[in-house]
Amino acid sequence: MYPLSYRRASSVDEARRLFQEASDAAYLAGGHTLLPTMKQRLAVHDVLVDLTRIEAMRGISVSGDTLTIGGGMTHAEVSESSEVKGAISSLAAMVGSIGDAQVRHRGTIGGSIANNDPAADYPSAALALAATIKTDSREIAADDFFTALYETALEEGEIVTGVSFRIPETAGYAKFRNPASRYPMAGVFVAKHKDGSVRVGVTGAGMEGAFRWHEAEEALAGNFSGEALAGISLDPGMMMGDIHGSPEYRANLVAVMAGRALANLGSAEAII
Repeated sequence: MYPLSYRRASSVDEARRLFQEASDAAYLAGGHTLLPTMKQRLAVHDVLVDLTRIEAMRGISVSGDTLTIGGGMTHAEVSESSEVKGAISSLAAMVGSIGDAQVRHRGTIGGSIANNDPAADYPSAALALAATIKTDSREIAADDFFTALYETALEEGEIVTGVSFRIPETAGYAKFRNPASRYPMAGVFVAKHKDGSVRVGVTGAGMEGAFRWHEAEEALAGNFSGEALAGISLDPGMMMGDIHGSPEYRANLVAVMAGRALANLGSAEAII
């Protein structure tokens, strides 16, 4: 590592001020991507602004058909929350499958959403559950938030303070882990909402990051079962390809995981 300054913010306003005063600052939440990247000299920052002690970014609440989670809540807190389990059990199950216990007790929902790793679990749920990402200055629909690999609609210095999810009628999640890294090579979150609409969020497989599978949504809106997916396929040109799996393999894997997610509706355990 190289010399840098560490600042712990006690409020969102203080965090924003510390960020703006530095020549090249970064926000520190869980740090699972930021710190390894800095150690490898792939990123250089002179100031780290710690967000983990900001009380305004904590808490979980349910109001009407909306579940709101503070950006500073850890994966472990979300997965173990009685409010989350009661409102969207499949979301709690998905979060409980992230990484390992050490990762879940340090990583935060705000950090995951803001980083938009192509293999992160949360973006698929945010898309399927019509989430609204709350920042220190505005609210952004999930459909407009995730823009590309590791890219979001966040402006320089903007902070994810919370995420609100629409509580569905039912939902399910399934993913296939890379046997080496344990990141999902394909993760699919399927949600049927109380207005009859269906949303399908996909992570881990898309060349441009997380995305909605609109063809599957249209098919499931008419017949909400695995049978509706028969004959529907994704364009391999949209999929990532590497030593672990070709684009064609990932396209098929997404379809398989979608079927498993439908078989796992309302479950307290994610299929992995």
